[in-house]
Amino acid sequence: MTLPPETGEEDPPPVDTRGLDGVPRGPHERQEVRRAVLDVVGQGRGTVLVTGGSGSGKSRLLGQAAAAAPGRVLVASGVEWEAHCPHAIVAQLLDEDIASLDGEDPFAVARRLVGRAEGETVLVVVDDAQWGDQESLRALSTLIRHHRQVPVVALLAADPGRGPSATTDLVRRVADTAVPLGPLSSRDLEELCADRGRPLPPWLLERLRRHTHGNPRHVLALLDELPGEMWDVPDLRLPAPGEVAVRVEEACRALSPDARRLVETAACFGEPASLDEIARTAGLEDVLRPLSEAASHGLVKRFGGRSLPVVGPSDPMVRAAVLDLVGPHEAAVTRRDAADVVAEPHRRLALLAAATPGPDAALADRLAEVAQVKTADGAWSDAADALLEASRLTDRPADRELLLIRAVDAMIGAGAVFEAEAMIPAIENLLDTAIRNSVLGYLAILLGRTGQAERALSRAWELCDPETDAHTAAWICQRRVLDALIRGQGQALIDWADRATHLVGVDHPAAVEALAMRGLGTAAAGRPREGLAEYRAVAHRVRHGAQLQRVTMGHGWLHLVLGELDEARAELESAIPTTTLGGSSRISLWASGWLARVHFLAGDWDLALRTVAQGLRRAERTGIVIVSPLLAWTAAQIHSLRGDQERAERVLRDADSGADDYEIMAVPRRLARASMAEVRADYGAVVRALAPLDSEDETTVAQPGWWPWRDVYANALVLEGHVDEADEFVVRHEEHAHDQQNHAELARLAWARGRVHAARGDLGAARVAFESSIASLDTQPLRWDRARAHFAYGQSLRRLSQRREADTILSTARELFLALGATSYVARCDRELRAGGVHQSRPDRGLGELTAQETAVADLVARGLSNKDAATELHVSPKTVQYHLTRIYTKLGVRSRTELAGLRRDKQ
Repeated sequence: MTLPPETGEEDPPPVDTRGLDGVPRGPHERQEVRRAVLDVVGQGRGTVLVTGGSGSGKSRLLGQAAAAAPGRVLVASGVEWEAHCPHAIVAQLLDEDIASLDGEDPFAVARRLVGRAEGETVLVVVDDAQWGDQESLRALSTLIRHHRQVPVVALLAADPGRGPSATTDLVRRVADTAVPLGPLSSRDLEELCADRGRPLPPWLLERLRRHTHGNPRHVLALLDELPGEMWDVPDLRLPAPGEVAVRVEEACRALSPDARRLVETAACFGEPASLDEIARTAGLEDVLRPLSEAASHGLVKRFGGRSLPVVGPSDPMVRAAVLDLVGPHEAAVTRRDAADVVAEPHRRLALLAAATPGPDAALADRLAEVAQVKTADGAWSDAADALLEASRLTDRPADRELLLIRAVDAMIGAGAVFEAEAMIPAIENLLDTAIRNSVLGYLAILLGRTGQAERALSRAWELCDPETDAHTAAWICQRRVLDALIRGQGQALIDWADRATHLVGVDHPAAVEALAMRGLGTAAAGRPREGLAEYRAVAHRVRHGAQLQRVTMGHGWLHLVLGELDEARAELESAIPTTTLGGSSRISLWASGWLARVHFLAGDWDLALRTVAQGLRRAERTGIVIVSPLLAWTAAQIHSLRGDQERAERVLRDADSGADDYEIMAVPRRLARASMAEVRADYGAVVRALAPLDSEDETTVAQPGWWPWRDVYANALVLEGHVDEADEFVVRHEEHAHDQQNHAELARLAWARGRVHAARGDLGAARVAFESSIASLDTQPLRWDRARAHFAYGQSLRRLSQRREADTILSTARELFLALGATSYVARCDRELRAGGVHQSRPDRGLGELTAQETAVADLVARGLSNKDAATELHVSPKTVQYHLTRIYTKLGVRSRTELAGLRRDKQ
């Protein structure tokens, strides 16, 4: 019996998250897909293909769409044995005998379907379309393409891994849009479990998601099959759902002895293993034949690339089912045999530990030694596994506690926050020691809990004697370095990093990690070029291993601060994959957050959204919430600029953990809010969002390039009438940017300076400032900043009555925004150009009686803007808007804003 190809590796690569409009989605993809599909149904026309594996929830989504349909609903489903039966699907839709359709061509069948419409919108729902017959699918295509007068929505669902290839290809051609329905996100899973009356903690939700690959059918099966009290067990071993266990048992019975031995051996390895290791452990001389047999039954699969291919069970549920069939005794025997085969010490010891049910002090000591080596290399995940097994196997209670604390510490270092949280109750019950508090403080940092982090780290330092325990003291220093970095405190970071190296030397793992961040501290203290030099020196010393990921990320971040996007992109892209460098999910998340900013500034917005989506998925899976606001900032800004304010708000809401005392969390939220307000031309809201950043605190907020807010704030101050305050602000920050040779920051401040001069009526000085900014930006890959500078320049020229020159500059700004996809600003440019009236054509009768300025006022008021907001947008006073509005009402014969809005809609 062949198992359905529903799932893949332990943690599968993310599915394509592009939605119906081609825009990458966030982590809660199912909500987006559901909303988008229902929107198409509401619009009354279109063909949508929803793809997903067995049990992924496609049928549920189709049912929701059918329930929401306003008109007639025709439903059919494909089955394997009818895939080659002509008109099997259409016969279900028409509720007719299939024989009555014999010999009819697609046009005739389409006309029959039209007849069922009876003047209503028709929703055609076809489930399991991969088993649909080709005649029916062609008839549906004909219906959509040749009967456009009939409002028809076709909603198809198919499993892309099943069905004849010719049918699968035809289904995709029939559909206007194909939307993948991926696995349950963490939030989807949380809601599903709560609805089932089984709310689970985050760490167990993540374990359940990984085990089932987010398949709703398997999740529900386990929730129903496992007794309630089992879900409270901290180290719960999740079994295979009953349906999967039966399928696996039947498939194993159908195998030859060699193939079954291969499957059982692969399951006993804790991770995918090389084919040679499996063959030698299983005693198979000819391994390829049984491998092909087992793979054809869906029991094993190959992982990795061509250079290092490995083999393992097709998914965690299959592994669990096979291990249940093997039994604990035989599994232990196989694991001991495997330990004699594998070469790597940490893998050999892991297999021996898995085969050892009770205490073994000698094995525990060997595992602790391997963990020490892995810690020195920064391979925290391997270190955590070894330490956790050592804590289980040791027969010395004091050692057990210390090993457990170190295991949790390594989990946090690897970015496995959910797994670490699961162990916290055990840690909190231990003695109040320095290392215990250091670990609790470390976890609090990644969860964004500044108060807890400060208390725990302060207590750790109080309990530690650096002279007698320099090792623990150095690790406390390393946590203080991380804490200072995300607070934006450069000098504090330097001090703690230097203290760590003084205590244990530069080669100690704690010192290496501290030095990987020290260059950022130097830059945050106002010496960015010196910080770059530090990173070059560290990179020369740390050439490989997981520690290189930390150095690479910090180097890329600093290049971004200096506006050096090409260098930043190269470094940050290298720091994201944890498999390549063997590093930490935490570092990968930082790299994703800053790489998304690089893509945004360079104008690669779709790529930025994909980077954000992947980062937010990783943040969800690991529980590292501290980076979520950084990622959400970029996504919210892009959605807002593209005119989708609702999605922008949703992204920020989903990323809100409730904690924002750390600068790395609070500042991105403020910048996102300011950007969204700026799109609305609500400059008062921009000032309110950014004013708290203009403080005397010596953090990265006060340093050039770290956070792009100064030009936004100065611009808003000018447009709100605070010109002198804006002038003083720009002068102060121009000096900092000049001292640090930050050319990107100087270019941004130059156009802000142009705004100040323009507000004071100094055309010559304004022109010099704007031209200087644009000339500088033309030599830098900052496409977004270049568009903003042109827009501000054009607006200012129009306000200074330089309408013809403004028209040229604004037209350029419009082209730049259009190339970026910033539709909100394209619309603003259009309004500015209409208000200038230089190249405006004669409007229609009635509306054509309006002047250019009156047309601009009418547009804004019809959109719902108040007189004050319209005045801000057009750089005039509210009284001028009211004057124009009175003339507009008289010319058009309307008496209210509502009537004006209705007239504008009628004329469009």
